[in-house]
Parts: sequence; structure tokens; C-alpha cells
Amino acid sequence: MTSRIEMTLDIACGASYLGWDRLRRALARLRAEGGEAEVVFHPFQIAPDAPSEPARVEPLEEVHKRFFGPSVGESTARMTALGAREGMVYDYGRALFANTFEAHRLIRVAAAQGRAEEMADRLFRAYFADGLNLADGDTLRKLAAEAGVAWTDDGAEETRAELEWVRRSGVRGVPMFEINGRALSGAQSEETFYGEIS
Repeated sequence: MTSRIEMTLDIACGASYLGWDRLRRALARLRAEGGEAEVVFHPFQIAPDAPSEPARVEPLEEVHKRFFGPSVGESTARMTALGAREGMVYDYGRALFANTFEAHRLIRVAAAQGRAEEMADRLFRAYFADGLNLADGDTLRKLAAEAGVAWTDDGAEETRAELEWVRRSGVRGVPMFEINGRALSGAQSEETFYGEIS
């Protein structure tokens, strides 16, 4: 039986990145054992009003301090340490507060080419580890090429419609998962994901 996983995420969400990386590792184990799984990504925007013009993008750390106060550094330090224990990089000092609409559109384009997992993975690393500007079209084109995705401008209307569908469905935070019909919220452990998909 092929497991079906639906993940609602935002590329700008640290917990979505953690949840994806844990799921990715569980999927690698399953597939190495001959199992099959299909992953479908659904878009969500934590900050739909984040700048979409490359010149207006600013450091994520500064935005966090402005909105959440200086104590936000403690929570980002915890996420950075947790990520490091799992082999992930969270560099909030380099990350840029940028609109993720085009990143979501690019995941949709990649899905049509059978490369959605690779594209989502590269976008998360670009945002949290590499400090790349995801509001910049040239940057997104390079990331698409790295993920083996042929660039196209298609999918904007469908991405807007799906964002609206997700909002109307009651999703208020991410990541959210539905695995073979069972709903899970938050960044579950690799073992939990593996148990659900195997």
C-alpha cells in the first residue's frame, strides 16, 4: 500500500522545517525498505503581508524582535539548538523576512514535475540556513534549477485559490499533516512519522 501524506506548511515556519525534515528522514527509511509514499504539500502563509519586493526584505531577527520583543531570542536559540542536534541549520541571523507566495507557487510547479519534495527541501534550507531572499525571482530560478525543476511562471492563480481553501478549512497554524486519513499537528518525531507511514 502506498502511504499518502498531506502536509500544510509555510517555508518561513521553523516548526514546518523541523516537521518536514523529520518526515523526510522517515520517508527515506520507508523507501529504502521498498515502501512507497506520496507527499502532497498545501500552502499556508504565516505572514501574508511580508514584503514581496526584494528591496523591502529585511532580516528576520529584526522583525521577530519588533513583533515579539527581545525575549524572542530565547525561543530562536532553542530552535537553533534543537535543529543542530538533528543535523539541521537554523541561522536566524542570516534569514530574511520575505513573502513566501512565490515559494509556494514553485512547490506547485515542482509537484507537476514530480519534484515537490526536492523543491520544498531546498526552499527550507535556502530560507533558514543560507539566508537567501525568497522574494527574489533570480534566486528562486537558481533554487529551482538546483532541485531539478524546470522554471515556469504558471500556478499563481491556483496557489492563491489553495491558500484561500486552506484558510477557509480552519487551519490557523502549521505544520499540519494528514497521513492516510489521520490528522497530526506539529513537528512529530521521526519515529512517529515512520510508524504512521509504514
